[in-house]
Amino acid sequence: MKTHVKKGDEVEIIAGGKHKGKRGIVLSVNAAKGTVIVEGARKVKKAMRPTEQNPEGGIQEIDAPIHISNVKKVG
Repeated sequence: MKTHVKKGDEVEIIAGGKHKGKRGIVLSVNAAKGTVIVEGARKVKKAMRPTEQNPEGGIQEIDAPIHISNVKKVG
């Protein structure tokens, strides 16, 4: 599926409650699911199991995906 944004583009969120109007850089695009991850736009808390990279585990904030139709390319 062809998308109107790609990794590294600056986008603005045009729909979605408290995230509307925020701008950020696209970190990844999942064309099959029709989602993008925008840096700093939709933070969610996720419980993480301890791993070698993160031996403490615990609750971390990560960037969650946004549907591609809710973002607009800027510039």
